[in-house]
Amino acid sequence: MRARALVKDLAALPDGPVTIGGWVEKLRDQKRIQFIIIRDESGDVQVTYPRPVVDEQPVEDDALAAKVSTLTNGSFVWITGRLVHDERVKLGGLEIQLDDVEIVTMADPETPIADDTSIDKRMDWRFLDLRRPEMNLVFRIQTTIEHAWREYWTENGFVEIHTPKLMASASESNAELFKLEYFEGHAYLAQSPQFYKQMAMMSGMGRIFEIGPVFRADPSFTSRHATEFVSVDIEVSWIDSHEDIMQIQEQLLHRAISAVKEKHGDEILKHFGIDVKVPSIPFPRVTLTDAIEIIKQRGHNVERAGDLDPEGERQIAAWAEENHGHEFVFVTDYPATVRPFYHMRHADNNALTNSYDLIWRGTEITTGAQREHRLDVLIEQVKQKGLEPEGLQTYLDFFKYGAPAHGGFGMGLLRVLMLLLHQPNIREVGFLFRGPNRLEP
Repeated sequence: MRARALVKDLAALPDGPVTIGGWVEKLRDQKRIQFIIIRDESGDVQVTYPRPVVDEQPVEDDALAAKVSTLTNGSFVWITGRLVHDERVKLGGLEIQLDDVEIVTMADPETPIADDTSIDKRMDWRFLDLRRPEMNLVFRIQTTIEHAWREYWTENGFVEIHTPKLMASASESNAELFKLEYFEGHAYLAQSPQFYKQMAMMSGMGRIFEIGPVFRADPSFTSRHATEFVSVDIEVSWIDSHEDIMQIQEQLLHRAISAVKEKHGDEILKHFGIDVKVPSIPFPRVTLTDAIEIIKQRGHNVERAGDLDPEGERQIAAWAEENHGHEFVFVTDYPATVRPFYHMRHADNNALTNSYDLIWRGTEITTGAQREHRLDVLIEQVKQKGLEPEGLQTYLDFFKYGAPAHGGFGMGLLRVLMLLLHQPNIREVGFLFRGPNRLEP
């Protein structure tokens, strides 16, 4: 492999010979000097080529100048030259004085997207859209977040698992399943790893996590929904209540956002105009009943029975900011009518569950809960939801041979990125979006 310096590392190198590889971001072809902005996966740098001069006039048949003149934006090139540190250079205080350029591939000069292109068309040409430095930053932020989480999980005794994405039956609801042919029968794409997470608890793993894809056959066109997305899931045994899960989640988010601010804070401010705010621990908590009353006092009536609507989420987030100086708020104790059958009920009020939603800047990013681990109670709750226990027999078998008290949550990775970077749509922060009308590229 050819030796190649990354742009981000040039500042630490001494003046002298250097080779970089990247694509042409911009070319200024002037009479006496040529300027090329070269970008690689780590940043961009200025390359200069003063045209040879005879009798104070540029040499017309200079081969290198002619080659530079042919370059189009997006062309991939090798650049060899001399690195020079010069504080007068606005782009990073350095430049490369060109010795030679090797054209790897020449790009079509007619670029199909521009800065003001609509998001739908940018999605059609996502590989070009992702070349923007702010998009490169998004995925470096994502990497930092996942690394911080994995550090936390490793330090605290969690085990990583990878659950199947092909299932014989529904994991939670038949309404949001993609059905596909499977040899002589059929299968479903997993809408959640929930049942398998709980199986891991019965297997004695104690604490598990998974970062993986899930699928929802939900024909929604909102800014925060997709038909395929990455879910961040944990499940923990030997808990006393959903409060234990809430504490783990706020620690995870505090750890990740702290890491992002430390590593990328300046870049985020530069490209997105956002000063990353690290949340303090603990996050504010409010019961759903109290939240609805607070929202009512703020002038909005929540019309959804037993749940918050989007405006309600925004209002309770505003309340948390105004009264607690916090961007996050846990809303707890949801009614059993709006929660899955496997959520544990309150010991003193069977109508409520040991569950929560986490709201960040007005958008829900997580549902978490303590699970029901008592088989007889679980079967009764299955029946109350109008389901047949026989159809869930494989799942119910997990609880026959001893089940610890346990709970967990599922969190959408793209929602975290969207809200962290104040973006209007999850499509802006995902690699490739999948929705009801998009299967390409």
